Amino acid sequence: MKYTNNMTEIKKDYFTTSQMRNALIQIEDQMVHSNWMPSIVLGINRGGCIPGVYLSHRIKTPHEVLDIRLRDHTAKPNLSVLEKAFAFQKKILIIDDINDSGDTFNYIVKNFGKGDGRIKFAALIHNTPSKADVDYHGYIINKSKNPAWIVFPWEEWDK
Repeated sequence: MKYTNNMTEIKKDYFTTSQMRNALIQIEDQMVHSNWMPSIVLGINRGGCIPGVYLSHRIKTPHEVLDIRLRDHTAKPNLSVLEKAFAFQKKILIIDDINDSGDTFNYIVKNFGKGDGRIKFAALIHNTPSKADVDYHGYIINKSKNPAWIVFPWEEWDK
């Protein structure tokens, strides 16, 4: 589907709930095979909240929201949840819906670090031209070859 925005056509690709579940199964499988499981899942506000909750139920691990919204808001990101989890020696999985540009994950690494391997990153979709790597992912895309806006089920009320 395409829509017009400022006289430019932008292709939309719709990501389904079934695809989300499949991506989370892939992420869980990758964690199991890497012999690393988190003691807490932090879903990045907003796109990582729903996948984070689903994954936390699946692996029976607590979930909290990490409030980093670089694109949608000008409020300063809040890393206090991450700082608290790290202080309690927890293994932390930070999840988002898409690792698009890499800015969100890079912001965390720049301002907090990777915690000597205790912090890992996951995304339902990893865009290969991203400036950040993820430890775990469900799907891989290349938006430089297929420039589409990914629409997740929680982003649109009606299609």
